Amino acid sequence: MSWSDKINNLLFRLSVKDKVMFARHMDLMTRSGMQPLDALTVLKKQTTSKPFLVVLDGLIKSVQGGHYLSDGMEQYRAVFGDFFINLIRVGETSGTLSENLRYLADELTKQAELQQKIKGAMAYPIVILVATLGITGGMSFFIFPKILPVLKSLNTTLPLSTRIFISGSQFMFTYGLWVLLAVIALLVAFFLLLRRRPFKLAWHGFILKIPYVGLISTEINIIGMSRTLNLLLRGGIKIVEALDITSNTLSNLVYQDEIKRIAETVRRGNPMSREMIENPRLFPSTYAQMSSVGENTGKLDETMVFLADFYEKELDNSTKNMSSILEPAMLLFMGLIVLFVAVSIITPIYSLTQSLGR
Repeated sequence: MSWSDKINNLLFRLSVKDKVMFARHMDLMTRSGMQPLDALTVLKKQTTSKPFLVVLDGLIKSVQGGHYLSDGMEQYRAVFGDFFINLIRVGETSGTLSENLRYLADELTKQAELQQKIKGAMAYPIVILVATLGITGGMSFFIFPKILPVLKSLNTTLPLSTRIFISGSQFMFTYGLWVLLAVIALLVAFFLLLRRRPFKLAWHGFILKIPYVGLISTEINIIGMSRTLNLLLRGGIKIVEALDITSNTLSNLVYQDEIKRIAETVRRGNPMSREMIENPRLFPSTYAQMSSVGENTGKLDETMVFLADFYEKELDNSTKNMSSILEPAMLLFMGLIVLFVAVSIITPIYSLTQSLGR
């Protein structure tokens, strides 16, 4: 990635909503016979997003200079991505710009919906975890310190749970700030390491091996690959170039590298599906076999649509199954933590009242 791409990526990051609006509005206006320059000018008047205005200004200047829309988008490659730009370029050269824009808008909408499904599946467990930490922290820092002197003054052996809780509370009071700083430092170090490709590749490989999480990650990448390939093949892009472009649109580096490797084997005359069949860890047998059928019948683009829809339903089931497992597990975890804290506090107090009553 060039320095200009990096700067554009930092300054002009567009939301999915902006990209969908761009594609849908450009589709509508070009379909009605409006020239791209006029369509961009109208779109600039309608948008309120400042980063989007900057991007539209650059596109307008480029088109005014006699360049294609896709050429103007090249200066914002980090914003739009190879997939978006190549599909626009194919549409301009083949006379299917409006149709390709419509496909783009539909696919970006589906990608946004897919992201929402994943976030929705993780929302409940995260809420439970935060609630558990909040309750435990509240009892540890506000309730327990008030009764700690009383517990220490008891001339009796405290229960093991109470002793553990006292030691943990005292440790956090003494070193809590350092623990917090250490956690922050570890998180910063982790995200800095993620910028290094070898570490990121290893991390993405580890994600694929985690039960349920790996399955969901596999399905997400397969869905993204299928929809992107379908769109590029329908746009007239050759299979090798389509695979190269598709690899750069996926979030998992393991899949990126594998699809680039498949592109190289296809360039040498081998079928794409054969490589997939030989790697069942990344490509389920159903996916590989159906891809083979699509290649043999000359309908690979249609097969990709079918596979994307099929695995999107599978993803729905996977996220529901994960939620059905995580929700009771998190509730049990929360209950055990609260029970431990409550027993640690109540047991010595109960013992004290029993001894006083005798």
